[in-house]
Amino acid sequence: MGYRTPTCPIARSCGGCEWLSVPYPIQLKRKQQQVVELLGPLGEKFGVSVEDIRGMREPRAFRHKAVTPFAPGTRGRVRSGFYALGTHRIVACEACLVEDPHARDILNDVARLASRFNVRAYNEDRGRGTLRHAVIRTGYATDEMLLTLVANGQRLPHEREFVSALQRLHPKITGIVLNVNQRRTNAILGRETRVLAGAATMHDKLLNCTFEIGPTSFYQTNPEQTEVLYQLALEGIFGVREKNDNERTNNGDSGCRTNHDHADSLSSSPLRILDAYCGTGTIGICAAKEADSRGIPVELIGVDQVENNIVMAKRNARANAVSARFVCDDATRFIAQEAKRGASYDVVVLDPPRAGSTPTFLKAVGQLAPKRVVYVSCNVVTQARDLEVLLASSYKPERIVPVDMFPHTKHVETVMTLTLPIKSQQKMRILHTDTET
Repeated sequence: MGYRTPTCPIARSCGGCEWLSVPYPIQLKRKQQQVVELLGPLGEKFGVSVEDIRGMREPRAFRHKAVTPFAPGTRGRVRSGFYALGTHRIVACEACLVEDPHARDILNDVARLASRFNVRAYNEDRGRGTLRHAVIRTGYATDEMLLTLVANGQRLPHEREFVSALQRLHPKITGIVLNVNQRRTNAILGRETRVLAGAATMHDKLLNCTFEIGPTSFYQTNPEQTEVLYQLALEGIFGVREKNDNERTNNGDSGCRTNHDHADSLSSSPLRILDAYCGTGTIGICAAKEADSRGIPVELIGVDQVENNIVMAKRNARANAVSARFVCDDATRFIAQEAKRGASYDVVVLDPPRAGSTPTFLKAVGQLAPKRVVYVSCNVVTQARDLEVLLASSYKPERIVPVDMFPHTKHVETVMTLTLPIKSQQKMRILHTDTET
């Protein structure tokens, strides 16, 4: 197949890349089959097949966020690396095949400097020690790097000397922050953060949009595939499908296919988009910028329950000259209230956590009766469960596309676009009005 399977000296003990020994083309086939088995029958009822999975050209060095825990070693040393599979025992790692090449060097140097400056590693069992984790984010389209040191306290011993030594070793780091987490918990990050050196945040670009990313901000770890994922979401929002390579060859052009009924209607009135579980606003802002390039007015509302995400989303909207309203609220509660007051949306986009959405949220979508629903999922099992509720509200699948965001693992993401026939839109709204009255 022309692909050389990589090797890793700690693959068996680390367990993070459980499919590393499987040739990448076979990994993609397995993930494709997983989606076909779970979503294929739902699509076939409406004449829709699962499209070919979007894989990576080179599935290495794709993670632009790297994390290490710290633990006490012998003679006061600080250990770093990965947790062994199913344990909290640290496996040392000098280089990782799937991380940005600079990331692991920085994380390991944090451990070495901590040993030198007597910064004690946190002991999980005793709840003692200072240094718990380190997180490094590296830019995909920028040269910015943000290092977050997580500590069991407000300060690090020899803090100034420690940070200065780290800057000398890695001058490319644009920001170093201290995150305080004094809870007895497996959660990595706490709520309080302060700047130790440089910038408090970093910036990156996706689909010609600039995003500010903080230490606790949600941001996809594989930006290259994130652009693929988001492009599919935009195609669902606007009813436009980019032609694949085979179609371009057969037709002799490089254009796109358009759902003309939907696309034409968008140009005459504002496109109202609800971006649920919006994180830092990435999908909605990309959609708003795309709409602007098409000359389509947009009303964008994003909702997320994490306050820091909403703060960043508002900043990102301003940075990209996008007019939007971002609300800090539980997505289910928010959309239920929107349905109750009779709000109107053209498109609902949802990208929930692995647990999926909720029946209340999905039923509220049916009450709102948007023309299109774009469901981005990181767990095809919960997505299949949730789709049953949407289908019960007369939605029909239009497109199902798997995306490989995490090569060498069993995880697969999917983008599904659903549409609501005009008669069903009218019927659902009438039923909802009658219920409210």
